[in-house]
Amino acid sequence: MAETPLDIARTWVEFDDPANGDQRFRCDLTWLTSSWTCVFGAGCRGIYSDRPDDGCCTLGAHFSDSKDLKRVKKVVRELTAQEWQLHPGTTATSAWSEPEELDPDDPPGSPRATKTQVVDGGCIFLNRPGFAAGPGCVLHQHAVRAGVPPHTTKPDVCWQLPTRRGYRTVERTDGTSYLEISIGEYDRRGWGAGGHDLDWYCSANTEAHVGREPVYRSLRDELTELMGPAAYAELVIRGEAHLHLVRSAQRTPAGRALLPLLVHPATLAAAPPGRPRAPRPRKA
Repeated sequence: MAETPLDIARTWVEFDDPANGDQRFRCDLTWLTSSWTCVFGAGCRGIYSDRPDDGCCTLGAHFSDSKDLKRVKKVVRELTAQEWQLHPGTTATSAWSEPEELDPDDPPGSPRATKTQVVDGGCIFLNRPGFAAGPGCVLHQHAVRAGVPPHTTKPDVCWQLPTRRGYRTVERTDGTSYLEISIGEYDRRGWGAGGHDLDWYCSANTEAHVGREPVYRSLRDELTELMGPAAYAELVIRGEAHLHLVRSAQRTPAGRALLPLLVHPATLAAAPPGRPRAPRPRKA
């Protein structure tokens, strides 16, 4: 199956943030009701064809801020050599992180952000195939063993992918404004210009649209962290309503003509013949 186009029709929904009257959410229901799921170790080809076992962990993770780095530091102190293949023998930050490379266009003296080290072509926290504790992100594996959500142990960029949160100040005609927070798909373009050169990427690829639950359910913990509990509850109401609309549209020829607007094209293409073309809404 092929990767679907980047520019597609989408259904967006807007609602006020129940926790903050100065904010409004704008959410991509086409993405959030899709059947995408992470297929690392179960069909993921990796972003580079010569490193298919790395998933999207080849480049290392760039920390978003000091809070992000501090959270990972705490987890690193708990890791052992038995669970971390590339354990450097110390938990000092300098042993597993490094300054981000400056852009050639940055002025001299520009501050340099921090990222995880890349060792032998992959992130230092990536356990390779054949390691006794199993392949994959050791920070993710540690969370599973500890019984905590993986987003509490991993860098922001890692647990947020492939969901994208954006911010925009919207000016009203009366001179007032509000902060718009968008929640949507982190497609190839989210990686910048280099995203178009990735050999494989999951968010629009039919091979990854095989989840049993829609994204807004399967990524409940992550979306709650990104939006807050009250806003996430509002998203669920709208997600369920959207899936009911999709189920109704499938019953008539006129309704089926609307499916490309209502359902992510990778979810549509991945559906086996005769099966529902989108995740089912929960029964009332």
